[in-house]
Amino acid sequence: MKKVFQRPVSLKQEPFRHCPGCGHSLIHRLIAEVIDTMGIREKVIGIAPIGCAVFAYDYFNFDMLEVPHGRPPAAATGLKRSLPDRIIFSYQGDGDLAAIGTAEIIHAANSGENISVFFVNNATYGMTGGQMAPTSLPGQKTSTTPSGRKRETDGNPLRIAELLATLEGPSYISRTSLDSYKNLVTTKKAIETSFRYQMEEKGFSLVEILSPCPVDWDLSPRDALQWIRQKMIPIYPLGTFKDSCRETQ
Repeated sequence: MKKVFQRPVSLKQEPFRHCPGCGHSLIHRLIAEVIDTMGIREKVIGIAPIGCAVFAYDYFNFDMLEVPHGRPPAAATGLKRSLPDRIIFSYQGDGDLAAIGTAEIIHAANSGENISVFFVNNATYGMTGGQMAPTSLPGQKTSTTPSGRKRETDGNPLRIAELLATLEGPSYISRTSLDSYKNLVTTKKAIETSFRYQMEEKGFSLVEILSPCPVDWDLSPRDALQWIRQKMIPIYPLGTFKDSCRETQ
């Protein structure tokens, strides 16, 4: 019988405990597959904060560091500067990176720290009860905006990829999605590019990934993918927002 799938070595033999339809398990697998393909598992150190991302150490089969909410870019900066031969990445949600950790991500990007950041945008605070996040959409109902997010009182969605792409420090900024097989392939390629640029010492890179949270969105897993296509992507368009290597060609 032809083998069509093999569990990545960079994933532990541990069942995922994420909610049904959650995108974290898909992203974990993509990161693990890229690490295996590139043969860098013994050099990788991952960093995760509070939030749904906190469970990463249970699943990734390499060194992981847990840090306070919003602080992965600062910890990644310290690790990379002290261990420049290691490949450092942070794995962060939007409640972490785009709220309490806004200062950390902006300054790490602006100074061009040679790290990779994988930013999971599901437009909600997933672990703590589905509160409005900086990335929540206008009109989106959350536990703290039961009648929908209002621009006049709750502000506008924070577009992290576009924001960081205006800075001089980053080498690679892209936004991808998990809503289709095609976009899964694109996400995997973006993750690989981020790692490769770090290995080539090109500086800071971030891959923002639009990811479903069916439980907090009160949708089925199938409908959550459709919600990404119909609601999220118009607000958060997919694509590469900065690629310094392509710009210099």
